[in-house]
Amino acid sequence: MASSPSAAWLRERCALPPREASGEPLAVTAVEGIPAAVLLPIVARETGLTVLLTRRTAHLRDHAGQISFPGGRCEADDATPIETALRESQEEVGLRPEQVEVLMVLPDYFTGTGFRVTPIVGLVTPPLNLKLDDFEVAEAFEVPLDFLLDAANYRREWIEVRGRRQAYWTVPWRDYFIWGATAGILVSLRQHLLAEVASEGV
Repeated sequence: MASSPSAAWLRERCALPPREASGEPLAVTAVEGIPAAVLLPIVARETGLTVLLTRRTAHLRDHAGQISFPGGRCEADDATPIETALRESQEEVGLRPEQVEVLMVLPDYFTGTGFRVTPIVGLVTPPLNLKLDDFEVAEAFEVPLDFLLDAANYRREWIEVRGRRQAYWTVPWRDYFIWGATAGILVSLRQHLLAEVASEGV
């Protein structure tokens, strides 16, 4: 890109048809997986667009200490994955739904642990005035969208799970190590926003 992305550019790119579903093969027999949704919050700062991420607390049973998007399992009262993502974001970090302009729904991301995660891309209007749920969220931080659109910042790693070699994406940023589903969803976002230059790699 010749210049930093703007909110208008983001809206235009998000209006394009989404790509196919991504992620690791399901580790459960149910094809649908366990429904969940996350908000991919893109903050419209005066200095440029950023992506809001969280670090989970160390005592959680699942994914302790990992970098994630606000979100969680879909509840019976949630009419859509968008409702799930907005509800969870308000509960986890205090983002008010009226601050979020939903731009698109990315393809479902299937995790190796059997979840079907629906990523909701939203443009967030500051000030954020975050209120973290200190049981689930250790901290929140922002990464420039410019950084996350640069293929040079992504690395492909490999891990052996139950005798099977699986690939996953990583995105190191400062002292943070973004990997797993979060990095995979960021790859999906990047591929969608930069569809004209997407390749077999990132």
